[in-house]
Amino acid sequence: MSLAANSPLVASSQCPRRSANYHPSVWGDHFVQYASQSLEVTDKMEERVNILKEEVRKMLVLPTNKPAATTLMHLIDSMQRLGVSYHFELEIDSVLQQIHESYVENGAMTWEEDLHTLALLFRLLRQHGYRISPDDVFEKFKDEQGNIREGLAADVEGMLSLHEAAHLRVHGEDILDGALAFTSSHLQSMITHLNPSLASKVKHSLRHPLHKNLPRLEACYYISCYQDDPSHNETLLALAKLDFDMLQKLHQKEIGIISKWWKELDFKTKLPFARNRLVECYFWILGAYYEPCYVLARRVTTKVICIASVLDDIFDVYGTFDELKRFTAAIERWDTTCMEFLPEYMRFCYQALLDIYEEIKQEMMREGREFCVKYAVDEMKSLVQAYFVEAKWYNSSYTPTIEEYMGNALVSCGYPMVIATSFMGMGSIATEQVFQWLATDPKIIRASKIICRLMDDIVTYEDEQKRGEVASAIECYTKQYGANKEEAIEVFERQVTSAWKDINEELLDLKDLARPLLMRILNLCRVMDVLYKDADCYTDSTKSTKDQITAMLLKPFHLENGL
Repeated sequence: MSLAANSPLVASSQCPRRSANYHPSVWGDHFVQYASQSLEVTDKMEERVNILKEEVRKMLVLPTNKPAATTLMHLIDSMQRLGVSYHFELEIDSVLQQIHESYVENGAMTWEEDLHTLALLFRLLRQHGYRISPDDVFEKFKDEQGNIREGLAADVEGMLSLHEAAHLRVHGEDILDGALAFTSSHLQSMITHLNPSLASKVKHSLRHPLHKNLPRLEACYYISCYQDDPSHNETLLALAKLDFDMLQKLHQKEIGIISKWWKELDFKTKLPFARNRLVECYFWILGAYYEPCYVLARRVTTKVICIASVLDDIFDVYGTFDELKRFTAAIERWDTTCMEFLPEYMRFCYQALLDIYEEIKQEMMREGREFCVKYAVDEMKSLVQAYFVEAKWYNSSYTPTIEEYMGNALVSCGYPMVIATSFMGMGSIATEQVFQWLATDPKIIRASKIICRLMDDIVTYEDEQKRGEVASAIECYTKQYGANKEEAIEVFERQVTSAWKDINEELLDLKDLARPLLMRILNLCRVMDVLYKDADCYTDSTKSTKDQITAMLLKPFHLENGL
């Protein structure tokens, strides 16, 4: 694609432009203040949290019998929901390994217990990579027709536990497919008959099952529930509150610094047509990794997806076809000498893009991992090329077949780029071999792309039609097969369900890939489930997303003893 021009570019203000009328930032410059505020964790807080961690660590002794194992399982479950389990990964792994060695033979559980306990054990072991047969665990809870026994519906805690476990199903596990349908239906129908506390737990599980929820959001919710439970552990609760507030201070400082960068770039004024979603982008990446060790990863990945969001709006809404052709060629060249061929608004965006990757390059050079940058840049180039394919389709009024559409859309969804970028911040475990593996489009990556693309298309296609954007999966499918939109949505929802089973399967099978890398992929899928379950809560962030960001970044739990 040539950058040479036979005639000067028309100034962007002289061309008719489409507008998506995106709402302005919900947050304005609110978070900029945190860049200059003193939000450091005090020595007193550090000392207190270390004491609490040691007290909790003493509780994680290896089990010697079933009662001890049962107690530890419930403790681990609470630690995970409260958001503090990342402090005790080695100890939790040891406990679950011991339980697995004691009560699982050839993938079959030898433990006879109630539904709640068995479902909890099944879920914990699955979460930690153990392939346990659900048939051996749940067979005794089926009736003569092979369905979950109706009488179990009265056991609300057991139903909740089974519901959570069923979300870790893989292909061919009919018993878990049935369990998910059974528990979802019965739990929904009983909400109005439960006490307010239990009804709240049921609603939360149905809306945000653990396997698909963001760990920080779960902690926001569960700390409040846990402190109202008469049987709660005071030490664990104190640790959860203090740790949450300490992390929140760290995250506030980060978002403050990134917000200052964004404000200084002044995208709001210079590219007013684009979505101003800096805080929502940080929330997205905070969903991928929240732990203190990933400060650099959050900073650079947030910046990258902020620019990617603007690029998406340039290609979808604002740019003329001629401008987009030149812009795509410039990004393919990845060189500032291309600037003169671009209109001013594109030059500004292009310079910001190159500057971010230069910042990343300098950071990776300090770590001796400069090789990462080439893979990440290649993914960004592929993303822009996919955006341009969609622009060509739009400008020629072409509706692709669903096969053509998905071939491109699994790139334009952005997740190949986001995952590669997120891996750059993972340190030495993200070796060059890992990036080479990413480039082969393995099953877990393809599944994450399907979840990202189809969940987005299902909830955004009507608004995109109104904005005059390229056909989505819904239009492509209905035109090709003469189906209505409800039939198309049903087909794609089944594909999303299948993709989640692929994710779960790969989490069990990919033993050679470091677990923290797998968690980035899983967490990015979780972000999609949170933001795109019923609507595009990224583009319209005025409702649930605003509440979630407020809970995670603005509402501390009350620290005790003046800490």
